[in-house]
Amino acid sequence: MGRIVKPGKVVLVLNGRNAGRKAVIIKSQEDGSGDRHYGHALVVGISRYPKKVTKSMGKKKQNKRSKIKPFVKVYNLNHLQPTRYQLDLPVDKELFNKNSIKDPAQKRIALAQVKEKLEEKYKTAKSRWFFQKLRI
Repeated sequence: MGRIVKPGKVVLVLNGRNAGRKAVIIKSQEDGSGDRHYGHALVVGISRYPKKVTKSMGKKKQNKRSKIKPFVKVYNLNHLQPTRYQLDLPVDKELFNKNSIKDPAQKRIALAQVKEKLEEKYKTAKSRWFFQKLRI
């Protein structure tokens, strides 16, 4: 059977603070590794989605409402629900590994880079589904 949880796959987070949020897999370890003996993945997702923007709003208000708050976290694969969607998110692979995410200074740098990439992707109006709240 082929791998379902590949880098670039859009997933839904099922448990924890970010439950119900959409995320993209950066790296995945399906068999586990040293400190985590279970399948896990490093994901980048949206903690706060952009708000609705209309034509009648000014540029300043549109820019303010288009902000995104990202998160970077290692999740157990049992807590992620894969979707059929893919999102190509070009990030620096050296900046995104489990050890660098533990260090607060490097995590802040990684979050800033992800925020920039996600907002750029949002403004190009591609992958609209990814940037909308999950409706139930």
